Amino acid sequence: MGNPADPIVFRHRCRDLTAADITNIQATILAHYARGRTYIGVQLCEQWDWRQTNGQYKAFAARDLLLRLERAGLVELPAPQRTKVNRPRQNYEQMPLFIQTPLGGTLAQHPAPRLQAVHGAAGHYLWDYLLAHYHYLGRPTLVGEHLKQLVFLGEQVVGCLGWASAAWKIGPRDAHIGWSLQQRRVRLALLANNVRFLILPWVRLPHLASCVLGLSVRGLSALWQRRYGHGLQLAETFVDNARFAGTCYRAANWQCVGQTQGHAKRGHRYLPHGIVKSIYLYPLTRHWRETLTAELS
Repeated sequence: MGNPADPIVFRHRCRDLTAADITNIQATILAHYARGRTYIGVQLCEQWDWRQTNGQYKAFAARDLLLRLERAGLVELPAPQRTKVNRPRQNYEQMPLFIQTPLGGTLAQHPAPRLQAVHGAAGHYLWDYLLAHYHYLGRPTLVGEHLKQLVFLGEQVVGCLGWASAAWKIGPRDAHIGWSLQQRRVRLALLANNVRFLILPWVRLPHLASCVLGLSVRGLSALWQRRYGHGLQLAETFVDNARFAGTCYRAANWQCVGQTQGHAKRGHRYLPHGIVKSIYLYPLTRHWRETLTAELS
């Protein structure tokens, strides 16, 4: 990147670009113009050694950066080499095969809950279908590091969990951790966000939700390590105060550290949407704060 003393002319995620950086990007585009946008993005990753924690290039992030620079009028990209195919959006009208027997009583009267990481087209479709039909926020689009889990009692699916990359900037969370901006930039990947949690409406078992949360967080860091090459230190989630009291999270020993301001990030700006959410955190290791706030080398 450019000289730290140079003024910042463009900011994208955790990268601050100076005029010298823009000039370098323009030269890279010109040198590889005929090879297309994807190739140019990979060249930038090589120049910056811009990698994910598993060692792979951040090709998607580089492509997104190039598109944003073009929209800002700072670069001119070659035309897309592939024409977009306007495929119909998945509507999840086709019901997959799964048991829908109503369940009640006590948790002790049923098999112990178990979690299954989603694999294969059938598993992904079931997870997507259940959230599309039974979660008030619907099915999320998960990019980057993420994990989908199905919850079973015996052979019956009773719920879903979704984990993804943590939010970039949350004031109360960051104050609770006590890390600096640079520490957050380097170590944000050590946090995961519980973006979805669903217990199906015909399953009414007291304490099931908190039990499932506890089961999931106990194995979360190890799953992340196997899948992405690094573990996790902290889990986060956001609870819509107008809809929920956060009972299952508090019962599972998550800590509420504050509330959001009711804004969402759109491009480079935060726009108000009026939905205030409580911020809950759960430590995944004993020395999580020391790890997240350790001095950078």
